[in-house]
Amino acid sequence: QVQLVESGGGLVQPGGSLRLSCTGSGFTLDRGAIGWFRQAPGKEREGVSCLSNDDGRTYYDDSVRGRFTISRDYAKNTVYLQMNNLKPEDTAVYLCARRLGRVGWASWHLENEYNAWGQGTQVTVAS
Repeated sequence: QVQLVESGGGLVQPGGSLRLSCTGSGFTLDRGAIGWFRQAPGKEREGVSCLSNDDGRTYYDDSVRGRFTISRDYAKNTVYLQMNNLKPEDTAVYLCARRLGRVGWASWHLENEYNAWGQGTQVTVAS
């Protein structure tokens, strides 16, 4: 059974940093892709970042490029999202998800391409 568990969320001041973790079970990080999404109250879920396990390519939404970094640890079967210089508009529930098949610039952010989701972790950026 494929499962994903997020951790690392919390309350941080603007300009601060957090590192989110997405640990998987029932599958390994040698194929497909892992994406990070977020959903703020009253807003639609949006893609934040994605890492292709097939070729190691990474993808970022324009709103986080240069501030967030996605990476993986094969040994721990975990994908991380390092978030620096956080802004109040980054406040949201962050979820990770897994998809099979190849991913590219046009598709990495498409929710319906992902077939397994975690429960999410809350990130709040406020002073």
